[in-house]
Amino acid sequence: MDIDFSEITYLKNPNGLTLKADYQQFLLSLSGPTIIDISGKNQEKCRVIVTLLHGNEPSGLIALHRWLTSDSWLPVPETNIRIIICSVEAASKSPILTHRYYPGGLDINRCFNSREDDGYYLRASMLKQAITEVSPECVIDLHNTPGSGPSFAVSTIITPEVLTLTSFFCDSIILSGLKLGSLMEQNFHCPILTIECGSANDEQSHETAFQGISQLTTCCCIYHFDQKMNVDIISKPFRLQLKHNVELSFSEHDEGNEGVTLKATIEQFNFGNARKGQMIGWVDDRGLNNFQLLNDAHEDVLTEYFTLRDNQLVCATNMKIFMATANVNVAKDDCLFYLVKAN
Repeated sequence: MDIDFSEITYLKNPNGLTLKADYQQFLLSLSGPTIIDISGKNQEKCRVIVTLLHGNEPSGLIALHRWLTSDSWLPVPETNIRIIICSVEAASKSPILTHRYYPGGLDINRCFNSREDDGYYLRASMLKQAITEVSPECVIDLHNTPGSGPSFAVSTIITPEVLTLTSFFCDSIILSGLKLGSLMEQNFHCPILTIECGSANDEQSHETAFQGISQLTTCCCIYHFDQKMNVDIISKPFRLQLKHNVELSFSEHDEGNEGVTLKATIEQFNFGNARKGQMIGWVDDRGLNNFQLLNDAHEDVLTEYFTLRDNQLVCATNMKIFMATANVNVAKDDCLFYLVKAN
């Protein structure tokens, strides 16, 4: 498939024929990244909602389509709403909504900090410009977690406004200092949050996205400190990654596989505590050299968190694990999971 990286389609207040009968038909009708502008009561202000940066994370698309089509007429939000649907080609490739990014392509949510100006980097730059040009009050980037687990938010800063926005969707937020080239790291002079809605296959994830969108679009002012629920703050996690060319498998038993074998139930740790001395997998004769765990200074702090007991991978401290996944491709391309020390 030849991708035109300079193409973005704009729709304003689309009608039912354009929006189609369901989100799958609507997705398949799109030719590439699509921006939908919905007029609000106050047309001097705009809020931006981004979805499908990753083509296999559909809750944002599903919820937005539901929000747009729940009645026989378009909703009228408090402010203008700009919806940005990003990785349409990846999401549309059969089987639909299963490809994180287009085969042979790049993860666009790692392309926003580059000075390159072609391909996926050009697209990232154009999407960034599409946000900047409306001087948004806030930017909400909707995702799904790669494994099962509860919903949570991620931001690079904690402010009353960020906590208010978080409370529309969930009750936990991660303060992240990671520099990955993601949309969330960009400066739009307003609050920007990533919302991880939960598993892509969980109906509750779609409901989380829909309820959050409904509250965001009907809130008259996000700058009034009006949290819908208490929000727990988790500070600056690290990412446990495999080194290049390390094999990965999942099992409930040590099968003597090359590389790393994590417990098949690893997703059960999501937002739970893993205790010091707890075994989470097995390694080959490379031991801890299969992994890296970089802090904000790009120093490898792996041995502060993990140790070996024979060939077992064991927690060296109490920790909280999240975004653990048993999806081999995601775990190898991105990370095994995120973690922070726990009491």
